Amino acid sequence: MFLAKVTGSVIATQKVASMKGSKLLTVEPLRVDPANRDKLVGTGRTFVCVDTVGAGLGETVMIVQGSSARMTPEVEKLPVDATIIGIVDTVNVDNKVIFSAQAHG
Repeated sequence: MFLAKVTGSVIATQKVASMKGSKLLTVEPLRVDPANRDKLVGTGRTFVCVDTVGAGLGETVMIVQGSSARMTPEVEKLPVDATIIGIVDTVNVDNKVIFSAQAHG
């Protein structure tokens, strides 16, 4: 699992039948700032994920990849490699809150 920020959406009118109705979002993976360990920073990479939880633009989410991405009922039969499985409320590192959805909302 890893954390990511929702940066956009993907619209694909032509796709395999099993993917029809699936919401696709672009995300940028996040990591703990190595300099200060007091915030999350982007990695500069982009992934396309199937959204199973109703995430929105700018939200911080939890992502799974590979075979784990197909372990929820919503996507178990879909050809996906990355799935959003949660919307993050807070992140604590070293007993300190480094991310809070309330503070970013």
